[in-house]
Amino acid sequence: MDDIPLSHLFAALALLILISAFFSCSETALMALNRYRLRHLARDGNRAAMLVEKLLEQPDRLIGLVLIGNNLVNILAASVSTIIAVRLMGEIGIAVAPLVLTFVILIFAEVAPKTVAVLYPERIALPASFLLTPLGKLLWPVVWIINRIANGLLRLVGIRVDERDDQPLTREEFRTVVMEAGGMIPRRHQRMLLSILDLESVTVDDIMVPRGDIVGIDLNDSPAEIFELLENAQNTRLPVYRDNIDNIIGMLHVRRVPRILKDKEEFSAEDIEKLAVEPYFVPMGTPLHTQLLNFQRGKRRLGLVVDEYGVIQGLVALEDILEEIVGEFTTDMQAFVQEIHPQEDGSFVIDGAATIRDINRQLHWDLPTDGPKTLNGLILEHLQSIPETGTSARLGRFALEITHAADNAVKTVKMRPLDEDMSIPRQAGAGG
Repeated sequence: MDDIPLSHLFAALALLILISAFFSCSETALMALNRYRLRHLARDGNRAAMLVEKLLEQPDRLIGLVLIGNNLVNILAASVSTIIAVRLMGEIGIAVAPLVLTFVILIFAEVAPKTVAVLYPERIALPASFLLTPLGKLLWPVVWIINRIANGLLRLVGIRVDERDDQPLTREEFRTVVMEAGGMIPRRHQRMLLSILDLESVTVDDIMVPRGDIVGIDLNDSPAEIFELLENAQNTRLPVYRDNIDNIIGMLHVRRVPRILKDKEEFSAEDIEKLAVEPYFVPMGTPLHTQLLNFQRGKRRLGLVVDEYGVIQGLVALEDILEEIVGEFTTDMQAFVQEIHPQEDGSFVIDGAATIRDINRQLHWDLPTDGPKTLNGLILEHLQSIPETGTSARLGRFALEITHAADNAVKTVKMRPLDEDMSIPRQAGAGG
């Protein structure tokens, strides 16, 4: 070794440190890779991604390969640095070399490379696979022996390397991934994906048209009344019944009655009954994701929601479920204007029949949705009595005033959000 120039020894040491840095950053980059993006690249035919997937299929072999290479290089580097130190400083160099080399390796072969690998795992792991793959084949016998010994020791303490815990993403984990995607997923698409996840926690009860608001054709009405209803119908499908919705006859598609709409004099209730198709019933409490599949399988778009006794409680449409995912299909604010009236003082006069979900969606409020479905029901549950007109109360962080109460129900209420430090009586009746 004495005849080797110092410049050559320094060059060899630098090369060994560079190789050590390669092994260190490769290991970190491979473990820090986004596995879902890697799988996507591999499916798209990216050769480097396919090689990385094969390497990661057996992590014990990959770790063994990297550690063999890294430790071998570091030992050689220690030997070369000792020779350099002895030639420069004599016997004292034997003590100095390990200290200096440890400092150099920590900075240039460990901390710095691994930091870069964590920041840019894909840029390092994919090119590194072209070197690690043939190196793994070359060193396979050594890697196999070391892994057999290491895996045997792990089995003694109850750990089996073939029992990997590869769990898929849970719903909440996927929600976090979507929310943290940033600019990679447009905000509107993020809301749609999160809405799909929420379908399992929302039932048809939450979005159905309540029984009292169902618009249908009563065959006992006069032809003139039926004709007027058909002319002004906002929905393309209407329930057909006699006397009340419980005596349901079927569902009528308005487009199937063009002749009736053209000639008022020639149609009768019997004509309507002949065109009605068998109604489709949906049990209360059905989750939206289940009902969406049921609509698809049955080629249906509309269903009548019934309770455990078979009594009709409401009506649910396919469009209502889709709107839970993508938002409102139309910019027509007619329904919004009918139920929610903004006031100059920042409050809102709201119809008692308005659903809690619609109010929260339109006004970005957070009224509770785990109980009654309408504002009237929520107020009655909160007050535990039927209020009179003029009654004021506080509901969570909202102040409310009953502006009209009749027929044992709240017809309209004035509401506004209030600051947490504001205080009003929980209930103050106007009439005593």
